[in-house]
Amino acid sequence: MPPAALAPKPDAGNRVRWFRYAAPQQFYPLAGRLLPWLWALAAVLAAAGLWVGLVVAPTDFQQGDSYRIIFIHVPAAWMSMLIYVVMAFWAGLGLVLNTRLSSMMATALAPTGALMTFIALWTGALWGKPTWGTWWVWDARLTSELLLLFLYLGFMALQAAADDPRRADRAGAIVALVGVVNVPIIYFSVQWWNTLHQGSTINLTRAPSMASIMLAGLLLMVAAFWAWSIAAALQRVRAIILEREKDAEWVQQLQETR
Repeated sequence: MPPAALAPKPDAGNRVRWFRYAAPQQFYPLAGRLLPWLWALAAVLAAAGLWVGLVVAPTDFQQGDSYRIIFIHVPAAWMSMLIYVVMAFWAGLGLVLNTRLSSMMATALAPTGALMTFIALWTGALWGKPTWGTWWVWDARLTSELLLLFLYLGFMALQAAADDPRRADRAGAIVALVGVVNVPIIYFSVQWWNTLHQGSTINLTRAPSMASIMLAGLLLMVAAFWAWSIAAALQRVRAIILEREKDAEWVQQLQETR
């Protein structure tokens, strides 16, 4: 047999190296190395996005300066939905494959997702007052977004109520998987029902309905929210790993060296 036939595939080693990070012991230091870069990236992107959005971008001819809240509201709303989908994915993976790190990741994502949902609702109310003349209406999108906040809070409360982490993970996974159906309802609500909430500003099938400089500021803020959310989740999952693996030898050795 030719020597080339005995050689491993070029990506075989990469698959093995990445798979090893599924173990909490290996993922913990990797997350620690990524955190400083992610925090710094989030700070730089947020500073640039706020400068473009609040200083450089022109005043809107219809809404005046009140539209500038989109640079916080829109990224938070997008992240609230995205984080829930990712949380449900990790929770489902932990439920099916019984992997410890997957369930820890779902637990770590929930507070950040709840925060993003609260920010989206709060800034939406601030934007709604000058635009609609009221802080809140039982609009399809607003109501489904409020339901998303309750799903996050229910997920966290259910996990906190159980003494056994494994049982808490299973119960939380069921809630997360059932609740994920609410995400497409939030996204498509403005198309399915007659609502006060405006449609999507950015759509993959058509050109953006906003000036390019406004779009640049918005995308910078979206990237900042991404970096911040990932950093917050990694920071939290490291704490969860130490808590759940506290009896492991590697954790005890780590604490002794501090």
